[in-house]
Amino acid sequence: MVLVLVLCVVAVVVLVLLGLFVFGLRRRLIQRSGGTFDCSLRWDAPEPGADDTSGKGWGYGIARYNGDRIEWFRVFSYAPRPRRILERAAIEVTGRRAPEGEEELALLSDAIVLACSHRGSRLELAMSEDALTGFLAWLEAAPPGQRVNVA
Repeated sequence: MVLVLVLCVVAVVVLVLLGLFVFGLRRRLIQRSGGTFDCSLRWDAPEPGADDTSGKGWGYGIARYNGDRIEWFRVFSYAPRPRRILERAAIEVTGRRAPEGEEELALLSDAIVLACSHRGSRLELAMSEDALTGFLAWLEAAPPGQRVNVA
């Protein structure tokens, strides 16, 4: 009986360690091509001025530049494909702000919230100042003739 209990505990520990290893391996594979940054995302963000500072709806993730699009992957997922894809031509930046209320607990400490729209959907991206600078430069570096939507 004791041996069965010990084997069950060992099996659970091995499964937990294997799960953590796969999280780390997946993140490494996403980052291997370069051009990645930590980025929280809130899809279907509240209307501007709606005063929603609850911190609900934010997902922590990794964003990766891939040509004229950004691929966003959830950190706590085993999915090999991005959860969201944002095309450069369809992103419109509508404002930026500091996290407010409970958002400060839901986001990374140095995050800046960027309000955007993408194909008619409102979304918010939260990233560091350095990542924001790179993101805005990427938006402005659109090929000639492509509109740039930076507020």
